[in-house]
Amino acid sequence: MIQILPSILAADMARLAEEIHEVEQDTDFIHVDVMDGHFVPEIAMGAQVVAAVKQSCDVSVDAHLMVEEPIHLLPSFLNAGAEMISVHAEACRHLHRAVQIIKNGGAKAGVALNPATPVTAIEPILSDLDCLLIMTVDPGYGGQVFLETITEKIRKARRLIDSRNLPVVIEVDGGINAETLPVCRKAGASLFVAGSAIFGQTNRHLAIETLKQSARSVNK
Repeated sequence: MIQILPSILAADMARLAEEIHEVEQDTDFIHVDVMDGHFVPEIAMGAQVVAAVKQSCDVSVDAHLMVEEPIHLLPSFLNAGAEMISVHAEACRHLHRAVQIIKNGGAKAGVALNPATPVTAIEPILSDLDCLLIMTVDPGYGGQVFLETITEKIRKARRLIDSRNLPVVIEVDGGINAETLPVCRKAGASLFVAGSAIFGQTNRHLAIETLKQSARSVNK
């Protein structure tokens, strides 16, 4: 089953509640990108935004923590109500502990990988994960161009997960649109984060439906 996760990084922050209401009927998850100005150059959002999203709409929150040592922030995001939280393998000194804190807090746990980080980096922890988030651009900015070379990385991850018969889903984030989504779907991804491909369009319902239709066109 595929899911489209609208990323509010591309939404109009001055009218965020309205923006979310325009997509909440077409999705189960809103994607919240958290940036600290250290792990990535920009600063964006926090646990307060997650709490505000939860108060204003009836969808789950997928929080992507692009921060150094996110382990210290996990309680805040769990208390804010995030249902899925992903931390970066590159940013965690104690990755297993971070994953366990997320799961013990009642949320689904994901680990994200930058484009240059190989899939082998998460092999020791793969069986503990609910989601593997593969970045298809370098993290830190919205509106970037999809890195086509990451397609093989998605395939490798899918083969590894399947070889261990694990229920881990693959999420992709960066440059996802109606052209790149089918490529990722065919490679083995099932969760697709889309920002400008949704919030950059006037008709958000049609934008999400177009993305879903592009995924259905793939014969796996």
